[in-house]
Amino acid sequence: MGIANGIRKQAKKIAIGERHTSAWAQSLKEAAEELPPPPLHRLEKDGLDVSMAWAIIGIFGILFLAAVYLMSLILIPITLAVVVGMILGMAAEKLGKMGVPRLANAFMLSSAVALVIFLLINSLADPLMTLANEGPAFAERTINRVMPYLERIRWLHITPATFESGSMSIGALLENTGNVLHVVTSSLTPALVQGMIFFAALLFFLAGRVNLRKTIIMTFRTRTQRLAAIRVINAVEQVLGFYFATASLIYVGLGVVMTVIAYAGGLSAPVLWGFFAFLSSFIPYLGITLMTLAVAVAGILTHDGILIGLMPAAAFFTVHLLMENLIFPAVMGRRLEINPFVVFLAILFWTWMWGAVGAMLALPLSLIVMTIIDELLIEEKPQPQLPK
Repeated sequence: MGIANGIRKQAKKIAIGERHTSAWAQSLKEAAEELPPPPLHRLEKDGLDVSMAWAIIGIFGILFLAAVYLMSLILIPITLAVVVGMILGMAAEKLGKMGVPRLANAFMLSSAVALVIFLLINSLADPLMTLANEGPAFAERTINRVMPYLERIRWLHITPATFESGSMSIGALLENTGNVLHVVTSSLTPALVQGMIFFAALLFFLAGRVNLRKTIIMTFRTRTQRLAAIRVINAVEQVLGFYFATASLIYVGLGVVMTVIAYAGGLSAPVLWGFFAFLSSFIPYLGITLMTLAVAVAGILTHDGILIGLMPAAAFFTVHLLMENLIFPAVMGRRLEINPFVVFLAILFWTWMWGAVGAMLALPLSLIVMTIIDELLIEEKPQPQLPK
């Protein structure tokens, strides 16, 4: 066997031109071609080996999820910055074609995102302040409105005296306001840190977006793999940019309609209701459910009649239903459809991992995974040209 391998090596060297061809070399080459192929030694694995392999994969998976959960303070803003940067990828590409330098391009887009967030916070400051000032009166009206229904449930043992003294009284609730403010204040510092990380990561991601694309593409060795990487990256940016640009316009219209519904329905802070309608629409299924329940509760507490109180919630639910089932499919088409059960599981998982921000990131992360799978599994795709 060792002699046969030596003959094959010599024949390969002669074939690639490392040695001059002679009669002896020609005979050696013919002898190598006549030799039988070397036997393939296959390592058989039993059930225990397969179980050990899957156990190791499972352990690494659990450790990875634990790291994602424990590093949420850093990973949440970075992941959000990457998703927002990929959403803005089409805009960055157009600005680059117009001759805008990469650093200026990144600064303009990140500043635009910061300006939008600042305007939203500024517009919500007055409604939130009004809601905080009317909190005690609202709590008292809520207790007076709900008390007749609570008294009917005898096993709760709730009477009007329950809210006049003890831990559930209005005075106790006002005394505990300081603790609530302390919790909010202690949570404000991590939020500010995450905000700074988000804007810094977004700026650097947009500035180095092209170089990062080239680095990812060049990590693959073959031309076919690099073409597939180019195709996947382009598809992800196009899907995210198209989806969220169109969805934002549609949901802005929904927010305006909700503001009108809240104003006509007599709800306090109609602008705040419109903003919540816009924001909750990016969380499929759970967002519309929670928003409808909140509007229904606010309407019942605002009006004396239950039917009149439920009218704002019914109007919002009807408008949202029409948008999701008529306008949205007509604009988006069928190519961005995701299995509802998969989206629901993704929302539950990322909400458990990262809270409210995770719920909002569940849909874009699902779109990214869906696009990657779609691009890699479908064979007939237009082949892009490699950059020179």
